[in-house]
Amino acid sequence: MVLGDRGNIVNHNSAQSIRVSNALKTQFIADALAMPVHWYYQPMEIEFAFPGGIQRFEAAPKHHPSSIMSLHSKRKGGRQSSDTSSAADVEVVGDVILKDKASFWNTPNVHYHQGMGAGENTLNAHCARVVMRTLATDNGHYDRRSFVNAYIDFMTAQPPAHPDTYAESYHRGFFANYAQGRKPEKCAMLTHDTASVGALITIAPLVFSQYLKGSAASNIQVACREHLALTHPDESLMQVCDRYVNLLCGLLEGVDESGFKALLIEASKGVPNLDLPGLIKRDLPDHQVVGHLFSRACYISDSWPIVLYLAYKYYSDPYKALLVNTNLGGDNVHRGSVLGTLLGLQSDAVANNWFSQLVDHSAIEQEITALVSAASAPK
Repeated sequence: MVLGDRGNIVNHNSAQSIRVSNALKTQFIADALAMPVHWYYQPMEIEFAFPGGIQRFEAAPKHHPSSIMSLHSKRKGGRQSSDTSSAADVEVVGDVILKDKASFWNTPNVHYHQGMGAGENTLNAHCARVVMRTLATDNGHYDRRSFVNAYIDFMTAQPPAHPDTYAESYHRGFFANYAQGRKPEKCAMLTHDTASVGALITIAPLVFSQYLKGSAASNIQVACREHLALTHPDESLMQVCDRYVNLLCGLLEGVDESGFKALLIEASKGVPNLDLPGLIKRDLPDHQVVGHLFSRACYISDSWPIVLYLAYKYYSDPYKALLVNTNLGGDNVHRGSVLGTLLGLQSDAVANNWFSQLVDHSAIEQEITALVSAASAPK
């Protein structure tokens, strides 16, 4: 055992370690659950593809009614319409990353996660695993250079180290700069969608590791900002990340329902005009809150309040929360991962019942165990 900086005893078998395990397992479950209908922007499209909606892990359909993957640049972050790259510039998708997947980007209505089976995880979830492995290797300490080197090795591996076809704008922007010879720590590219919820997927393992080592929330915020700066250099996003860190640290202390909702309300204070209790009292249909009050898209200005709303409303039924999020469409994979992390800190119900159905559950469990062990080890 080790006495942390907060003055509390941190034990490998402590309640905090158990919460961490459940939260990370639920994060991966939420990712795989939403994967087959990721970026379906009309709920009726989900109903058509999966009558009754997604209720379990499913494979990605061959046809995606809302896919605009063919409009995204393969040379850099952002869309093709804003791509001023010369013909001589390297094609990031195909030449640097996703080396066997470039052809799928040229065809309309190809699924972003084409070919992925039921219970498989998307690229950003695999990047969270890179963070976990890096932290475990470095005895729970976070080092930007260690992570970014591991990230580069993972993304450029041949054969590919993950099953996904799509890479978000931040991945493409990073490797466009990397291919031009920039130092890894300086490869982040700012685009129209840098401030997106996908940025938060790799944050939870870092928060949990530093928390179990006894770091104060303020120091964890600094580490998370440094981590985000490698791929997502946006101040508005980092402000949300600060609130996410505080929320995770508060939940790790162990709270009841009223404490959970109080922490959610505190986390919502940075969102203009968001009154969580008031919104719940209005009893609006979820598809009106998500799709009308807030966009289903990836932007953090909408995704963050949606996560807080769903967590607040469905606190007592975490699996329903994940199903609702999934069947609302849009960037449900990344919203769901953050939502799953929050709810997994409160309940082991989803982790206990669904984790074993993930394709990579054995490897992920070993990585979680290694992360918790490294972070909890005596100094």
